[in-house]
Amino acid sequence: MANSNLVSIIIPLFNEEDSLAILIKKLIKSTKSIDSKFEFIFVNDGSTDKSLNIIKKLNQKNFKIISLVRNLGQTAAIMAGIDNCKGEIIVMMDADGQNDPSDIPKLLDMIKNGGLDVVSGWRYKRNDGFFRVFFSKIANKLLSFILNLKLHDYGCTLKAYKRDIIKNIKLYGEMHRLIPFYAKLEGAKIGEVKVNHFARRFGKSKYGMSRIFKVLLDVILLVFFRRFINKPIYFFGGVGLIFFFFSCLTLIYTLKLKYVDGVSFILTPLPILIIFFFITSIMSLFFGIISEILSRTYHESQSKKSYKIKSID
Repeated sequence: MANSNLVSIIIPLFNEEDSLAILIKKLIKSTKSIDSKFEFIFVNDGSTDKSLNIIKKLNQKNFKIISLVRNLGQTAAIMAGIDNCKGEIIVMMDADGQNDPSDIPKLLDMIKNGGLDVVSGWRYKRNDGFFRVFFSKIANKLLSFILNLKLHDYGCTLKAYKRDIIKNIKLYGEMHRLIPFYAKLEGAKIGEVKVNHFARRFGKSKYGMSRIFKVLLDVILLVFFRRFINKPIYFFGGVGLIFFFFSCLTLIYTLKLKYVDGVSFILTPLPILIIFFFITSIMSLFFGIISEILSRTYHESQSKKSYKIKSID
């Protein structure tokens, strides 16, 4: 059961032995003056260095340590923290020392007094390499366009959430960066605040440029689930109709070449193209039927509704 005056700070970590001691001291100092109780949840995502020993050595009564069986990634670590925290407000931040714990009061104030359900950190002056920042800006603009949610910095882990907004969200892949979008689907009021961002002092980033493409693929999957999870036949059936249309156009053009221009079928690749388009259309239609069956089985087996009621007056 959630504690209404408790704030849970979730910190996923993987091999951050050099930055943890400094981070923990800053956390304790930054939260002392806040009129709330805190629990600090450190999710050890399969670290192979001394990270776990450092946390245990600095352990306090409001510390909780969750160790995963192996390195499963930041999304899985965050999900483990959410499922095992008790706070009414949940704050997430990185363990590498680039997020500033002194920004936590701003996030909490915007939720407690600003009427917001989600507050997203915006690393306004980001201290990373030029190319990392450049490609990140492009990805953020693309995400805002696709998701119809205007945020400047999806990649900033430092965010605060009301518990009832994210308690039923299940995350996979790199989808922890898209939690604000999930929250939007739940009717949440979302805000953004500028936060500090420090240059990394120890170790190397665990994320390469491939992360951007992983996130974009997750977005494609998310958009599909959002728009077509209840009626996948509309998507696959639509694709099938497009390919069937191309097949018919190609057939008409082939007949025109044969009987008007006198060009033999065997002199062009068009017959093969007709067959390809036609078979693809049939396959897409069958995919749609199978997806429709799976979707209905999914909802009915778990007693899930195809609707979500906001209120009944």
